[in-house]
Amino acid sequence: MKKILLVEDNETIILGLKYTLEQERFEVDIAKNVVSAKAKINKEEYNLFLLDISLPDGEGYEICKQIKQNENNPVIFLTAKDEEKDIVQGLDMGADDYVAKPYNPAELAARVKSQLRRYTCLGGIDASLADRIMNGRLEYHIDGHVLYADGVPVRLTATETKIIDLLMNNLGRIFPAEEIYERVWEEPGFASENTVMVHIRRIREKIELNPKEPEYLKVVWGIGYKMEKMER
Repeated sequence: MKKILLVEDNETIILGLKYTLEQERFEVDIAKNVVSAKAKINKEEYNLFLLDISLPDGEGYEICKQIKQNENNPVIFLTAKDEEKDIVQGLDMGADDYVAKPYNPAELAARVKSQLRRYTCLGGIDASLADRIMNGRLEYHIDGHVLYADGVPVRLTATETKIIDLLMNNLGRIFPAEEIYERVWEEPGFASENTVMVHIRRIREKIELNPKEPEYLKVVWGIGYKMEKMER
């Protein structure tokens, strides 16, 4: 049984989400503030995290930062804020997805299952290594879903790894943001440009020598993104 940490202070939302997720056979643990959430993360192991942004003693961003420093398990933000800057900040902190309130609990459960399926498909960060794609300074182990830059493993989230898997397996091909979203998130790519852009920027920061002038992960203006095919 997969274990989820729900960090939320609204009792009505807690009861609704807990019931929905337990009906889907998830084990749900609850934290109502930042301090409690951090204590539980240090003590327990979770497969996925649902984080409210606005909490009584701080913001969910703090919790996400702690999670992503130590593991790659999926993080989904729950937010009443629908401003673009809040969504972008959450993704920049390493979140894999977000859901704006008010939301349908069944839809959220579907997103939870999608993130866990994606992470399980990738085999986590301990998967075995096999066939490789060599591209300049980058080396991608296909079976292990591990990317190396200059021989050093790059710590990617499950979502970032899916993007790398798509682009490294199609060197030089340009993918519109909508297609990347549909193939990685496995849902329609309407209004997906910002979400894809943030993930692309995060990957660049991890693999490029100068993220502001990328050699590998490039934008083709008006069309989409591609992984430049390089000589070793």
